[in-house]
Amino acid sequence: MGKLIISVAPVSAADTRVIPAEVAMEAVASARAGAALVHLHVRDQTGKLTPDVSDFEDTIKRIRAGSDIILQASSGGISNMNMEQRCAPLLKCPLVEMTSLNGGSVNLGDAVYPNSLPDIRYCAQLAVEKAIVPEYEVFEVGMINAICELEPELKLSRPLLINTVFGHRGTMPATIDALVHFRHFIPKGALWGVTHFGRRDFSFIAAAVGMGADLVRIGFEDSKFLNATERAESNVQLVEKLVAITRGMDREIATPDEARQILNIRPKR
Repeated sequence: MGKLIISVAPVSAADTRVIPAEVAMEAVASARAGAALVHLHVRDQTGKLTPDVSDFEDTIKRIRAGSDIILQASSGGISNMNMEQRCAPLLKCPLVEMTSLNGGSVNLGDAVYPNSLPDIRYCAQLAVEKAIVPEYEVFEVGMINAICELEPELKLSRPLLINTVFGHRGTMPATIDALVHFRHFIPKGALWGVTHFGRRDFSFIAAAVGMGADLVRIGFEDSKFLNATERAESNVQLVEKLVAITRGMDREIATPDEARQILNIRPKR
């Protein structure tokens, strides 16, 4: 098994204070603890998703000043924005190296998260044009098929990175059976990862590490729990625990530069 890429998503959707300097500090500290990639939505300082990239750009400039961690901008989240607005950081922020792109529409709790095929195609094509590497987030097996059907049409960057997301109410549960099922559908030659939303322990993530996952996402966006009862005070604690689990299973952690090589990310000038 190769080295594990740790992705940190430091901001919860419930946060109402999202200050660039504070988010950057969390990201830089997480990089020092072992994270190779930081996943960020474009939010204003009250936590609301927005097409205005001012605070986002301030945040990633601060991160880059303190770390070489890979900068990933989300093109998703529950909002009323259209796909062009959701893709604003791909167009306006030259430091962005990756984007998360959802593979289809899905129920997330009581909300409907729309991602039509034309929207997926638009974002994927924009990523190709801007030399930005997508991380395809999938909540159901059919979404993997949708991405594979787009690949020859758009000449997507290789290798494909498919992040399987578990634990949201209304989607696939975070069980070992579901993980094995999803893993079976990852296309040959593709990289795969996991995100466990609502996590209360690390058993599911540990299983994915043991099965050879190329990437694991951790952070306050998905869960603040260190264990069944204790909440982390910072994202660093979550990264440190994942690092310890991974090394305890005799796997190594990828540095940002090693992750760029694994993901075939071109250097930003």
